[in-house]
Amino acid sequence: MYEPTQLRTFLAVAQTLSFTQAARRLGLRQSTVSQHVRRLEDAAGRLLFSRDTHAVELTGDGEAMLGFARRILAVHEQATAFFTGTRVRGRLRFGASEDFVLTRLPEILEAFRYDHPEVDLELTVELSGTLHERLAAGKLDLVLAKRRPEDSRGTLVWRDDLVWIGAERLRLDPDRPVPLIVYPPPGLTRARALEVLERQGRQWRIVCTSGSLNGLIAAARAGLGVMAHSRRLIPPGLFRLPERSGLPELGKVDFVLAHGRHRGATEGAADALAAAVLAGGERLRRRGG
Repeated sequence: MYEPTQLRTFLAVAQTLSFTQAARRLGLRQSTVSQHVRRLEDAAGRLLFSRDTHAVELTGDGEAMLGFARRILAVHEQATAFFTGTRVRGRLRFGASEDFVLTRLPEILEAFRYDHPEVDLELTVELSGTLHERLAAGKLDLVLAKRRPEDSRGTLVWRDDLVWIGAERLRLDPDRPVPLIVYPPPGLTRARALEVLERQGRQWRIVCTSGSLNGLIAAARAGLGVMAHSRRLIPPGLFRLPERSGLPELGKVDFVLAHGRHRGATEGAADALAAAVLAGGERLRRRGG
């Protein structure tokens, strides 16, 4: 019912929110991209994108199709590998940011290990900025992390709002510096928090620094201060601060999959894990049980 070619085109448009950029990424004409999306919409009987002359956005049905498309393509690739006799093997150095500590990423990795037992998977959990540095230095093969605003590399997994979070009973005094709970440099959320506060002319002070998400959560639950965090990944026991808190908006953040430059023997394993992560994208937005 759903053609893999059309699903890949749909994903490219969903990730870039641009028919032009999707066409460039896929090496197709824009008219071909539009045709693929239209045929997929016809097959689904639903409108997947709302688009005008200024913007392209996923509809509710498009959001649903996003998860289905990733899973269908992942299974399609697994079936192709099985019947062509190609076995994914080799050493794969995978880096995931601290943001995913409390999600169901371990379930995705467990399923990957089951499907690809000949892959020697090495996991590194670090700050997003550090992971990108290690990827550029050739010390990692694949990274799942936040992306710097000026960086266009990587495949978009999803885009989210950064929000201020803290303990439920936390109240900020507008006449005192904002108490901040942050990652150490080169933490991306740290840099964004300081940037927007300084732009607003709001004073701040750092009350807790930790390279561990669990350390930050403990400080926030204790009511020591506020932290910038992905809206869809708010840890249990913490809450989004209301607008009346007076804190500036933090904007959006991209979570991406980025491949190393020198792929070589790891290419097949990295592609297989990237497909598994994209297929399980919805689970990454939910806390592990």
